[in-house]
Amino acid sequence: MSVLKVEDLRKTYETKSGVASMALDGVNFEVEKGEFVGIMGPSGAGKSTLLNLIATIDTASAGKITIGNQNICGIKEPALSDFRRNQLGFIFQDYNLLDTLTLFENIALPLVLSKKKPEQIDEQVRNVAVILGIEELLKKYPCEVSGGQRQRASAARAIVNQPELLLADEPTGALDSKSAGDLMRCLQQLNEEQSATILLVTHDAFAASFSKRILFIKDGLLYQEIQRKGTRKQFYDEITDTFSKLGGDDHDLR
Repeated sequence: MSVLKVEDLRKTYETKSGVASMALDGVNFEVEKGEFVGIMGPSGAGKSTLLNLIATIDTASAGKITIGNQNICGIKEPALSDFRRNQLGFIFQDYNLLDTLTLFENIALPLVLSKKKPEQIDEQVRNVAVILGIEELLKKYPCEVSGGQRQRASAARAIVNQPELLLADEPTGALDSKSAGDLMRCLQQLNEEQSATILLVTHDAFAASFSKRILFIKDGLLYQEIQRKGTRKQFYDEITDTFSKLGGDDHDLR
């Protein structure tokens, strides 16, 4: 079953000089339920624009984005805010946790906004905290835990409402290599054990190697797709090789 379908998606921006700049020029792909898909490409390729459109943060110039059975390009506020809160989960590079709330309270936010019952909130928060290995930290505030633990709390908040689609935007960008590995293994566990559907945008070949399929974007177009067939190490090597052919460099892969 298709969770996400992108059809002939286009996005044009107008520069200060009045010249039109094409960020996406007819992108087409689908993500099935339970897939873990990575999006990669050189800087300026259109990755962030694509994610922002799918996340309903920006609007398309043309084309169609279907999540579940709903064309999100046709939804208006306040229904769009409700859809974003109930159907999408977000993990950002900078965590986006509220410093005045405990990790439990941060993770519970989507459930509170959805007016779930307190006992249901408690159960769902503790369940995802166990999966992400932060069950002993729920009473702590973000400033009292490490960057990797904050990012796992962010992931828990993103998945606690069991969204249709989990969007991860450079989630390892601010983490050291150990914390990045811990986070990606947690996302892999969510995908494999909870059937979470994940769309990951990243420059990091290591993070991307945890996905099962990668779409490479160049100049606003879908350039190539590769699927994981062997070990994660073999997939990592294939990612770096493909990225090199794409015209990327070591800086792009950080």
